[in-house]
Amino acid sequence: MTLQLMASPKFAALGADSLDTVEIVMGLEEEFEISVEEESAQSIATVQDAADLIEKLIEKKGA
Repeated sequence: MTLQLMASPKFAALGADSLDTVEIVMGLEEEFEISVEEESAQSIATVQDAADLIEKLIEKKGA
């Protein structure tokens, strides 16, 4: 069985609460070796938001 995840669902719709979102951000920071500012972290509501932020921070890190 394969789980497909669309980019637009809100984390809350996937059953995540605010604590889960903090844990997600911490995991992203560790996995991608990036630092997410609190203001940016609060703007993450969907999977796509997270993907866009990761891409932006990785590009900024490489510049």
